[in-house]
Amino acid sequence: MSIEVLNESGVPVDEKAIAGLSRHVLDGMRVHPLAELSVLLVDEAAMTELHEKWMDEPGPTDVLSFPMDELRPGHMSGGSGGSDEEGETDPGLLGDVVLCPAVAAKQARKAGHSTGDELELLCAHGILHLLGFDHAEPEEHREMFGLQAELLTSWREKRGG
Repeated sequence: MSIEVLNESGVPVDEKAIAGLSRHVLDGMRVHPLAELSVLLVDEAAMTELHEKWMDEPGPTDVLSFPMDELRPGHMSGGSGGSDEEGETDPGLLGDVVLCPAVAAKQARKAGHSTGDELELLCAHGILHLLGFDHAEPEEHREMFGLQAELLTSWREKRGG
């Protein structure tokens, strides 16, 4: 699995943790091990530009996802939906997750946890969007946020924290 983490935000970030979490989420979602993912960390000005250009909304946001190939997760229950005999999706370029550490830091303070924890939450959230999950409808919201919580919990247990 190829996971590239690029920090162009000017803020120190644990890039190794972001890459490890990304791998954990993709493994947990049974995404093909040859899939490619890019995680880009940017400053508020760059995020504002992307948010306005692609979402037509003002100001910076915390996370944006830009899917490339139409990859979908393998079913965790063992079935397949566009996946191979092992339940994995086809390899391909998953896409880009763009994170803004400055926005994440503000949100982390409000939530009462670390910026690192917030960036991990946002990264998992962005990857789920790349895999086709959404939260516009109540049922979608429950599914996506439940899955996000499950993946973050297993990641933190794996890391011993």
